[in-house]
Amino acid sequence: MPDVAIAPDTLDSENRKFSQKCLTKPVLLNSIPKSGSHLLRNILRMFVPVDQLYKAQFIQWPNLNQHLDAFDTRKNYLISAHLLYSDKSAMLANRTQKILLVRDPYDWALAQARFFVSDVFSSNFDHIKSGSLTVDDLIGLMIFGIHQKSPPLRQQYELYAAAWLATDIYLVRYEDLLKNIKNITTYEAKTYFQKLLSACGIIMPRDWEQRVIIGADRKQSATARENLNKTPSVFNFPDELPLKHKELIDYAAPGIRALFGYT
Repeated sequence: MPDVAIAPDTLDSENRKFSQKCLTKPVLLNSIPKSGSHLLRNILRMFVPVDQLYKAQFIQWPNLNQHLDAFDTRKNYLISAHLLYSDKSAMLANRTQKILLVRDPYDWALAQARFFVSDVFSSNFDHIKSGSLTVDDLIGLMIFGIHQKSPPLRQQYELYAAAWLATDIYLVRYEDLLKNIKNITTYEAKTYFQKLLSACGIIMPRDWEQRVIIGADRKQSATARENLNKTPSVFNFPDELPLKHKELIDYAAPGIRALFGYT
């Protein structure tokens, strides 16, 4: 498995400033990598006791057997995972409140490319960080995969996200999450977070806005875009995916954006 160097945050100490109620059922936050996973995790951990946060950053299929304790219904952890859909993962997930986080594939391809060449990510294909590939090359590799090293976009969206739609998951779109964070004082945002917390089995407290703001602080996330590199990157990524790459995603994974409500 690749190595991700996650810098420590101070959210445990921030969490202890609030009155917390214990979860009565495990909560599984599942997502495709680079879909805003840390953002959702950091927000929701502000609503549960520190000792109910499962400390492993993200459980994945290769290390699932090492983390079976995370799904113990006597402990009721808040669990973060990048779990593909299969028999064992589905059986374990059925013990939990299931939340599925997704991101527009157009944005995901860019975010994944930035992450793969960042300082915090290390793998058996670190040679792509050398600058011998263009940004177009990198984005193409995110769409079609790196042979025998990283699966293509379509496969990731199918196994980490689309297949889970067959279950009783609560779907969260990264873009909707961001929108409601930015408009935190509105009635719409209150309704949005009330539904999200309810899907986790959490009753919204009066100080919910403050908790969301603290959890959403980008300084607390080592994988936020501006925190990925200690030194300037040799790659100059665009802010928006180029049209030709959008068309390639539509070709490589037809229908996948519409399935999750992106048009």
